[in-house]
Amino acid sequence: MVSIPTAPAWTPSDAPMRTQVSAYIKSLQSHIVESLEILDKDAPFKRDAWERAEGGEGISCVLASGKVLEKAGVNISIVHGRLPPAAIKQMRADHDEIPYDPESGKSLPFFAAGISLVIHPRNPHVPTVHANYRYFEITEEGSGDAARVDDQKKVLAWWFGGGSDLTPSYLVEDDAKHFHRTLKNACDAHGVDMYPAFKKWCDEYFYLPHRKETRGVGGIFFDDLSSAPHKRLPPSAPKPSTPEEIFTFIRTCGDAFIPSYVPILAARSDTPFTEEQRRWQLLRRGRYVEFNLVYDRGTKFGLQTPGARIESILMSLPETARWEYMSDMGEEGTEEGKLVEVLKTARDWV
Repeated sequence: MVSIPTAPAWTPSDAPMRTQVSAYIKSLQSHIVESLEILDKDAPFKRDAWERAEGGEGISCVLASGKVLEKAGVNISIVHGRLPPAAIKQMRADHDEIPYDPESGKSLPFFAAGISLVIHPRNPHVPTVHANYRYFEITEEGSGDAARVDDQKKVLAWWFGGGSDLTPSYLVEDDAKHFHRTLKNACDAHGVDMYPAFKKWCDEYFYLPHRKETRGVGGIFFDDLSSAPHKRLPPSAPKPSTPEEIFTFIRTCGDAFIPSYVPILAARSDTPFTEEQRRWQLLRRGRYVEFNLVYDRGTKFGLQTPGARIESILMSLPETARWEYMSDMGEEGTEEGKLVEVLKTARDWV
């Protein structure tokens, strides 16, 4: 039995929300990296601290060529700067509380902090996993041209987003149920309507229209959580609404990552596999790449952001993947076909 460190306790604070979020994602990153290094002792993460010329910093922790993990990345970024008018116009579609005239041609200060991770295991019987939790705010104008972590300028708009999802190459129903049950328990602590809504959103978001299949077996996904009524939750559903309440929800979900995934990783990493199973894993990774480069909004936003750190943005891609013309795998009645059937029709796991 692998002993997984317990997530450090979090002490409530009266510091600005950006300061609290920044401290939390640093703590969560350390906890996740430490937990993964216990399982892959011979391949420690490379810790790469960086600074953004336009404002901000981050830490990219990446592991490659491990015995258990073929590639894994656990990144945090804490950045600030100014949003161009085009970005503000796009954000106002979901955040009309931003008091701004997009025709003015002016930019606005912003602050963003988040943790993003992707784990590509070596064994085809262990699923890939992804998680992301983030905070964004737009502030009033002030001295200087950026919104630093310790700034006290008035916040004009703020929201949280995130989620976690599982992408197996071979379907193990008990693993999918465990993953979803852990996330459901985390969500239920803040309202029983949250998991069904965010599970459905995850199934819809991580979908490849050109393949007519989901990327994996889902999890939860949400965005734009703020004090405003949320379009994905029933109007009568109780939900967190203040920054402090939503931050508590985010921490509950973030702390659920290790118990949702690491037991699966530990249980399946030594399962024997064949070259044909490895081939199928690489084909499925190709679909993962297709989604991230063609549809993922986070990847698109990152690549379009001035001063973007491309290495960190593309960290989510596997080191090896495969594309075959008219692959004959995934046929009905095979283990591969069992997975494809689930990807074609989303299932309720808990």
